[in-house]
Amino acid sequence: MENSIVANGLTKYYDGLLAVDHVSFRVRRGEVFGFLGPNGAGKTTTIRMLVGLTTPSEGTATVAGYDIREEIVEVKRRVGVVPETSNLYDELSVWDNLLFISQLYHVPRGERADRIEELLETFHLLERRDTKFGRLSKGLKRRVVIATALVHQPEIVFMDEPTSGLDVVSALSLRKLIAGLSRRNITVFLTTHYIEEADQLTDRVAIIVNGRIVKVDTPEEIKGAFRGPPVLEARLSMEPNGSMIRELEEAGKVEVKGHTVKIMTEDVTAALGSLARLASRGNMKIERVNTSGPTLEDAFVRLTGVSPDVMRAEKERGGR
Repeated sequence: MENSIVANGLTKYYDGLLAVDHVSFRVRRGEVFGFLGPNGAGKTTTIRMLVGLTTPSEGTATVAGYDIREEIVEVKRRVGVVPETSNLYDELSVWDNLLFISQLYHVPRGERADRIEELLETFHLLERRDTKFGRLSKGLKRRVVIATALVHQPEIVFMDEPTSGLDVVSALSLRKLIAGLSRRNITVFLTTHYIEEADQLTDRVAIIVNGRIVKVDTPEEIKGAFRGPPVLEARLSMEPNGSMIRELEEAGKVEVKGHTVKIMTEDVTAALGSLARLASRGNMKIERVNTSGPTLEDAFVRLTGVSPDVMRAEKERGGR
């Protein structure tokens, strides 16, 4: 399969500090490629090198078949960039922002209106075409930013934390739009601190820690490499007491959050039987029960030593 991105030993120093440490990877044409790592691991710096916003200290890469050192103008013509922070103009309407970006990318004059109309329809923005960008909700702003990144019909789109800070409904809608890009054979290079999002959206992921890539594979293969015992998860009508928890620990490792109990066990049947017996004794009802295997989040924690919850908290405080 043809590669859209090939990185070889890509490295970046800032004032002697090693930010990205000789990373190498390949991204196939038309796939959604997740680039995951703790805050400050080098994700955004890698994107900045690949799209020509900063020059590598060592190593190189090809993007859409063009060398980022020698042919960066050709690279920029073929990529779209969705930064974490909006780069559009609050005082311009949605239409005028798209028109301005189409002019910057030298979209032929006779094609601009049709392309903008098509993008507004695709992203459900037609009724907002005359609304000033600054008056849109955060979710609608992200749609407009992605639309402007596509106006020149790029082969590859780089997205840095595209759903960060969005409400659940807006994030879900945006994820569907991102999945649709891959079906149009557009390559998507995606960073996100929502590990579940990467599990749902990506074909493959790379995990970067302290500037170095520690794993590149499909989410399923990464989860499989860290396969542990099955997890029995149940929601009870009441919060379990200490005595009940101690008895459940005979079946496996137990985690309790409020009314939810997780039991990591090799014998799910026996654990469920113990839970049912103890719940009945305590006059509790089992409101919901399910079993699950390892998640991409579990693998991420094992590889990085950092909880995604910690990452999200740092992002909210403005950390990178």
